[in-house]
Amino acid sequence: MKKFIVLPRFQKQLIAIMTDMFFLPLTFALALLLRYDTASLALFSQYLWLILAAPLISVPVFIRLGLYRAVVRFIDHKIVYVVILGVTISVAVLVAMAAFASHMVGYSRGVFGIYWISAITYVVASRFVARGMLRHTNAENDIVKVAIYGAGKAGSQLASALRAGNEYLPVAFIDDKPELKGAMIAGIKVHSAASLSQLIEKTGISDILLAMPSLSKSQQKRILDQLERFKIKIKVTPPIASLITGELRVQDVRDIEIEDLLGRDQVAPDACLIASGITGKAVMVTGAGGSIGSELCRQIISLRPSRLLLLDMSEFALYSIKQELKGLKTAQGLKVELLPFLGSVLETEKCTAILKTFAIDTIYHAAAYKHVPLVEHNPIAGVRNNVFGTWSIAQAAIAANVKSFVLISTDKAVRPTNVMGATKRLAELILQALSREQENTRFCMVRFGNVLGSSGSVVPLFRQQIIQGGPITLTHPEITRYFMTIPEAAQLVLQAGAMGEGGDVFVLDMGEPVRIMDLAERMVHLSGLEVKSKSAPDGIDIQHVGLRPGEKLYEELLIGDNVEGTEHPLIMRAQEAEIPWIELRPLLEQLDQCCIRFEYDQVRALLLRAVHEYAPQCGIEDLIWLERQKPGTPGKPDRP
Repeated sequence: MKKFIVLPRFQKQLIAIMTDMFFLPLTFALALLLRYDTASLALFSQYLWLILAAPLISVPVFIRLGLYRAVVRFIDHKIVYVVILGVTISVAVLVAMAAFASHMVGYSRGVFGIYWISAITYVVASRFVARGMLRHTNAENDIVKVAIYGAGKAGSQLASALRAGNEYLPVAFIDDKPELKGAMIAGIKVHSAASLSQLIEKTGISDILLAMPSLSKSQQKRILDQLERFKIKIKVTPPIASLITGELRVQDVRDIEIEDLLGRDQVAPDACLIASGITGKAVMVTGAGGSIGSELCRQIISLRPSRLLLLDMSEFALYSIKQELKGLKTAQGLKVELLPFLGSVLETEKCTAILKTFAIDTIYHAAAYKHVPLVEHNPIAGVRNNVFGTWSIAQAAIAANVKSFVLISTDKAVRPTNVMGATKRLAELILQALSREQENTRFCMVRFGNVLGSSGSVVPLFRQQIIQGGPITLTHPEITRYFMTIPEAAQLVLQAGAMGEGGDVFVLDMGEPVRIMDLAERMVHLSGLEVKSKSAPDGIDIQHVGLRPGEKLYEELLIGDNVEGTEHPLIMRAQEAEIPWIELRPLLEQLDQCCIRFEYDQVRALLLRAVHEYAPQCGIEDLIWLERQKPGTPGKPDRP
């Protein structure tokens, strides 16, 4: 049977045809025996041509009806209707042939009736027996036994989809509805969640597939909380919106993502608010190839701007997002002019020329260096890109009379302990000051925490470490972070940007902070594994490697307590301290000169002056600075 499974599809079909060619004549002969209760040579001689004709008529009819195209392992009750139709047509042709040849003289109509029933029985039975044998063979191989949580339409579709492949074998349904307990769906028994422990032990289930796509995130999280204790791998089906076609594929089943663990339901966007600065207007996104910038582009293009300009320093990132947006444009039938620009926000003259030439209405400034340890080791690059890059593109926006400018900020700008956070807070201060100096361009800032799936995110790192068998590297057991999905963050940014009045600092409601240690443990458990302990010495080890330079245990979203709500429940307006432009500009000019001269200590001192809340938790970590501090290093400065 195992050799049969690996045969090419055409050879399997040929074997099925030859089997029917052999057994259909025998079935007709059996009909004769049942009708006449005798086996005389004369009787068989009389019906011989009909015995031989039976398969020659039936097989072409079966081919025409697609009976041999059906994958035997995954057939269901629908095949019975095809078989009845095929056999009925075949018997009708046989009767017509017999009538034409002898006007049915000497032939019994009962033979044809018995043959009709016998042929249907044979064809149906042979297919279901073969299906059972093939499934039994699959079960003996390396196929993964799974339980499907949810015995509704999605669960039934999923069971059918799984049977079409060689990866998973559904052996049980799990459902919380009492009326479904003990029921059979698609030949699989439904069990209650309370009996899951015994079911896992009895059947050897290694995965649970959550097939309840209509659940809210909070409901899904509650179920995941219940399943976590079983230390079994959990996978989920896509949202109900992606099942509109009525077809669920095995490849649609995915691993648990962190958003599933957070249990956060998105608030429906305000259509008028989200489109006010975009639809029919010329929009530019800086850092368009980054994780936030690219998602902003995806959502912006769907809102039908007249043109969308993409600015990025990375040739590959710019090319990638341009190609993706071209695909979206074609798929959605959009008439949006896409214009990619390779360059930096530090090129003020170039940016001004772009903004004036294409009459840009709205800028979303997402270009930034945001990886905390990397910026800590390269502080001047961070200051250049995050501070002077923001000042540069803001000057260009004012010169080109851009109506709206939205800065993508971060929670690390609140009481920063690292260079990255300090530079982003200084960028906020620049825009606040410029907003008070002119009225042409409306500046606002949107501040939020970690986005899932962004470059440098801890979640993909944990997942890869789990796949490799560990260890999981965690900086500190008490470290916590806010999390939000990239699409939700981008959607809220677009809405917040439309509410700005000038110099506004908007803060997104990130929900409750997540303890990263708990997150790591849950990811291990829901992968079907255990965290290393005395009772599980072979489990996944979680190692604490210490906080990285500039890293905080806890992140905040507000500097002070002055915050007010807006028309959106997840967007707040913060009242933060400002520095007048007349005071801030000389400080920025000094900072620029210190960056040019690579005076790392002066750069830090100026950041401390500008950002009063900046409290660095480590010394200067620039790699050149550290090397120059070593005794005897060439190029070591005279002063420390």
